[in-house]
Parts: sequence; structure tokens; C-alpha cells
Amino acid sequence: MFILYDLIFLIFALLYLPVFIFRGKFHSGFLNRLGFFPKDIQNSLVAKRPIWLHMVSVGEAQALRILLEKLRKEYPDRKIALSTVTPTGNKIARSIAVEGDLVFYLPLDISFIVRSVADLVNPCLFVIAETEIWPNLVTYLSKRGIPIISVNSRISDRSFKSYKLIKFLLKGILNKISLFCAQTQTDSRRLLALGVDPKKIKLTGNMKFDTSTLLSVNGSTTLTIDNADYRRKLGLKEADRLLTAGSTHPGEEEIILGVYKELLSDFPALKLLIAPRHPERAKEIERLVLNYGFNSVFISKPRLSTIDYRLSTVFILDTIGQLKDFYAVSDIVFIGGSLIKKGGQNILEPAVLAKPIIFGPHMFNFRDIAELFLVSGGAVLVKNKEELREKIKDLLLHPESALGLGRRARELLLKNQGASERNLEIIKEVLS
Repeated sequence: MFILYDLIFLIFALLYLPVFIFRGKFHSGFLNRLGFFPKDIQNSLVAKRPIWLHMVSVGEAQALRILLEKLRKEYPDRKIALSTVTPTGNKIARSIAVEGDLVFYLPLDISFIVRSVADLVNPCLFVIAETEIWPNLVTYLSKRGIPIISVNSRISDRSFKSYKLIKFLLKGILNKISLFCAQTQTDSRRLLALGVDPKKIKLTGNMKFDTSTLLSVNGSTTLTIDNADYRRKLGLKEADRLLTAGSTHPGEEEIILGVYKELLSDFPALKLLIAPRHPERAKEIERLVLNYGFNSVFISKPRLSTIDYRLSTVFILDTIGQLKDFYAVSDIVFIGGSLIKKGGQNILEPAVLAKPIIFGPHMFNFRDIAELFLVSGGAVLVKNKEELREKIKDLLLHPESALGLGRRARELLLKNQGASERNLEIIKEVLS
């Protein structure tokens, strides 16, 4: 089976290589993926037996950050190896690495490459964020007796449908993984349905609940963001209210702008900030904003002195890494990717800031978290443009209701923290 898998993977890689180069995605780190490492990296790994953590997305890297800090404290003399697949992931991994850590690209899952890299890294433990399946890598590490732990394990709806079709192939590979630390009961049940030994599944929760930026002072939880400074940056007056639409996708901005236009007659002090999921779409959104008759201001280049305040202003977040800062000065937050079928985005950042959260019906990428917030009264679901307009209107008319919604969101988040510590305890047991 693995010979056939290698052959298919190799053919696909060769066919895709011209596309990869044409799109400008060929980078120096790609040599890592082929199993080539500089001499200095090879020398630094001699007899070190690091803990190897693998992540793909930015979200996974953020979820691993807390666990990584705990591992450093528990094993201060143990080297850490961090692998990623994309340049973006590599950049995030380098931002959480410290001097002496090894950051590299995961090898292509072809037998001879995997063997070479696995022997070079020679980890004492391999930790996978969420549930990525690399058959050759998992098989070879298992064959060498190196424990493998999947932390923050989840099986999305789409993946589960695909995996069920090849369960007869996956079952053996999945059971080579030592332990799965599942996010939810749903993920546990799906792992069982795919044939994973129940003894290998532990329900530990979602580590993303642990990643919120909080500062504890005298037993109370306060924020580390200067709200007044960010309100000044937007030129907001005391009476102004800010609606932030975070991580929006094409097709949603028109709905949000339409709702905003209808609300302005009753709420002239309402301001709107749109933060597209992909900041490179900022110019496209600017055109939409102008078509609706509004001022547009890019956050990266504020022109507050030149704004015509006879027109309403729409702010466009065209930078990366600042969304939580503007959530902090928002009065209402809408979660993008949920009015259209994109699966929604992470709602935990506005939750920890105690903001009233609204999202659409398509939150399938965060289904369990979304349902938890709805059941606990920590968020509101709207099905369409009309419901979105009415809910925003209701929250603006009843600020005490908005405060209660935000307070319940934060309380729920704090209640569900601790997954990173539970995962650490499991890792300690495996390493001991």
C-alpha cells in the first residue's frame, strides 16, 4: 500500500511543481521538504532527542503557543523542533521559537525522505496539532518506537465524510498514533467511528480557549489593550459606537454595508470597521464602500484630518495581527465567514474582551464552540440581512443587554480554559 502511496504522491509532486514555481511559492525552505538541511542544523541535532511539534495553520500555532511555554518550563534542557508546511506557518513558528529551537518545513510524505528527516531530527516525542495525517511519517516514527500525540484533535465535517470513505486504509495508520487529545465529544465519537482504539482517546478540550490575552490583577481579569488609544486612532468621539465585522469574505461586505446604511438613520453616531479575512482585498472593499456613499479609511494610512464628516466613515483593516486590538474598542462584533458558506471564524478573541457577538448560520468550522456559546447565551445567531439589522438595532437600543451578552461570553471562555495543562500532563506521562 505504501509503495502505491509513494508513487501517487511523487507523481502529484512532479506534476504540481511547475504550478508551484509559477505561483511564486517555491522558497528556500522547500529544500527542507526534500530532506536537505544545512550542516549547522544537522550538527545542532546530534544526540539532542528534541520534542518535535508540528503545526500547519496560524490558528494551530497560536493554540500551541501556551503548550510550548509549559513544555519549556517542564523540560528546560530539552531542545524543541517546530515544523510547518507553509511560509506563513514558518513565520509564525519563528515568532514563538527561542534561541536554540529548530524551525523547519515538514518533509514531503515520501518514504525515503521521511526516513532521512526523522532519523536526523530523532525526536523523543512527535506532537501533531489538530488531526493531520501523514501516513509515511506516522508509520516510520511508530516503527522506531517514537510516541506520537495528536493535541487539540478535531475532525471537521468535510474531513469526516472523506475519511469514512477510506476508513479501511486509515484505521491502521490512526492506531499508530499513541494518543488523541480530543477537543470535544463530537471529535471523540468521530475518532471512534474511524476505528481508533478507545483507550487512545482522551477528552481534554480546546486549547484555543487558553490563548486569550489576559492579565490577572488582584484576582480580577483585565485587558492589556489601551482602548482609549485605539479609539483616538479612529477619531471616535465619546458618543460614537463602533460595529466591527471581523474576518469577512466576498459577498458579506455588501450585506454588512447595506445593514449599516439602513441603521444610520436611527443611529447617526454608529461607525463601521470591516476587517476582511484576506487584507489584500482592502482595495476591493474600498470600492464597495465608496459605491454605498461612505468615506473609506485604511487603518494602515489613517487620514482622519481629511475625512469629510458630513459622510459616514467606514474603516477598513488592511493589516495583519491587529484585529483583536480593534475588537477591544468595538461595541458590537460580527463574525465573518458565517453569513455565507465559509464556516465562520474564531469567536474567542471578542469573547475574552466581553464583546456582544453576532454570527450567521454557517459556523460549521467552529460548530461545537458556536453551539456552546449559543446555549450559554454568550452569542447571537442571525440567519440573514434582516435579522442582522434587527439584532444590531436591539443591542444599540438596549446597552445593558449587550453588556450581559458580552459578560456571558467571557465567563464561558474562562470556564473552558485548561486544555493546555491537561495536554501537558498527558505528555509528561508519555515521556516518563
